[in-house]
Amino acid sequence: MARQLAILGSTGSIGSQALEVISEHSDLFEVYALTANNNSELLIEQAHKFIPDTVVIANERKYPEVKEALEDLPIKVWAGTDAIARVVAAEPIDMVLVALVGYSGLRPTIEALKARKAVALANKETLVVAGELVTNMAKEYQTPVIPVDSEHSAIFQCLNGEWRNPIEKILLTASGGPFFHKTKAELATVTKEQALKHPNWNMGAKVTIDSASMMNKGFEMIEAKWLFGVEPEQIDVVVHPQSIIHSMVQFSDGAIIAQLGLPDMKVPISYAFSYPERLKSPSPRLDFFSCRPLTFEKPDTDRFRNLAFAFEAINKGGNMPCILNAANEIAVASFLQDRTGFLQMSDIIEQTMSKVSFVANPSYDDYALTDYEARRIAEQMITN
Repeated sequence: MARQLAILGSTGSIGSQALEVISEHSDLFEVYALTANNNSELLIEQAHKFIPDTVVIANERKYPEVKEALEDLPIKVWAGTDAIARVVAAEPIDMVLVALVGYSGLRPTIEALKARKAVALANKETLVVAGELVTNMAKEYQTPVIPVDSEHSAIFQCLNGEWRNPIEKILLTASGGPFFHKTKAELATVTKEQALKHPNWNMGAKVTIDSASMMNKGFEMIEAKWLFGVEPEQIDVVVHPQSIIHSMVQFSDGAIIAQLGLPDMKVPISYAFSYPERLKSPSPRLDFFSCRPLTFEKPDTDRFRNLAFAFEAINKGGNMPCILNAANEIAVASFLQDRTGFLQMSDIIEQTMSKVSFVANPSYDDYALTDYEARRIAEQMITN
């Protein structure tokens, strides 16, 4: 029988590419549920193509539009964030792809784990905000969490067959984004249009800005800690502008295993859906005889302070990574609205981390309160 999938965030970059993978392997996968935040037009189009059991539009004001457009089809139409958290528990679902943006991915991930649904995780903020809670739940409910980020998928693939061998070090590669060689003075004047032009990857706006500020790599470091059971000092960030090596694992004998390929998110998406099997893909292949020379550099945490903040947050622990994430979401949104400069995003994050109440052993409710408080404080700094 075809595997039943729920695609949370189906209208985003990852969600749209996931549907392409499903189309290429329609004998293996079927769409049970689709969810979107605001893009009702594309959600309706996807629903007509895949005929899922249920679609959910988070923006309740767009519910009538979606409901009317699908009223002649055998599709349930729900609205609101509660509905997204509820749909993941539907009995026929085998796997939930969490491709939502930011903090919004946490609750559906928790509900999917409670319902013992395999989770394909493309939302790094879930583990940034509540990594200990989520990983403990995955163990409690004996439910797999398979990474979809290209770097974490690469590490996951490198560890296949090596689970009994302890990791000495994870080498987490970073493209460096569009500004890696700019000076601080140059960074002070970059625009959102420049920041949204990633040299290698086609991603959503928020993730692309995070890549430009290197916050994305800080989040991925935190995510790697929880996914692979390592400490922050065991993770090195390596700037590799060509994005051919997606990440590496070093073992106790000094051997390093790497996963290589052209920048293509459909590969990790497909691997998460089909693990432990690999599916045939029409994606272009890496040609070693024509690719550019591969280079490697150290990140500069003086110019890209967000990466240092991420290490500071995970070393402090508790709710500090949650504070980091909330402040970053507000700062990025402000930058995209031309309310904040590129370097000021780091100032907002640093000050918010110093002002929000610290909780050493947070519960889910503590995370929710922390997220609210951090957003409020970050927003106040922007408006004052």
